[in-house]
Amino acid sequence: MGIIQIELFTTLDLVGQSPGSPDEDPENFAFGGWQAPLLDEVSGAQVGAACENTDALLLGRRTYDIFAAYWPNQNDTFATLFNSIPKYVASRGTPELPWAGSTQLGSDLVGDLRGIRDRHDHVTVVGSLDLVQTLLREKLFDRLDLWVHPIVLGEGKKVFGEGAVPSNLKLLEPPLAGGKGTVFLRYGLEEGIPATGDMDDVRGA
Repeated sequence: MGIIQIELFTTLDLVGQSPGSPDEDPENFAFGGWQAPLLDEVSGAQVGAACENTDALLLGRRTYDIFAAYWPNQNDTFATLFNSIPKYVASRGTPELPWAGSTQLGSDLVGDLRGIRDRHDHVTVVGSLDLVQTLLREKLFDRLDLWVHPIVLGEGKKVFGEGAVPSNLKLLEPPLAGGKGTVFLRYGLEEGIPATGDMDDVRGA
């Protein structure tokens, strides 16, 4: 069995909506493209390294449409990788899938997700906040990569939205900060749910 790895860009208040451009997801959101002024070489290299071993992409419909319009017309390392591997799309509708190697997932989304993880070594999810909520709820992910940017927006769709359930995660490597203050965090999903305790007991130990 392989892994499902989620790649997300977020603010300090954990907004993950429309980081790349105003047109990504403009619904009730005035800050589309908030990530662009904060990009630097460090973050770019981290994103590249995170996607290195990807052998399948798992995308929501909106992210798929953005990628399908862009990557087939590029010729860099990312394009070579993304254009050559299978793309799986989660959508409630019947979208056209013009990008070569694309497959729409069926009505049994959870079952299909488990099958994808069984068939591939390294499945990467980029953005796709609605799909991420299903992955969080079902605990159908193995790693979570967060690029936390030093801004607060106060509005927008959250990374941990309606799909968040009690979960334990482990920091897999030391945090890395870029020159503009963006911090890269890599977590792995652990078993069980968070424990509770009493601070008085801790202080008295």
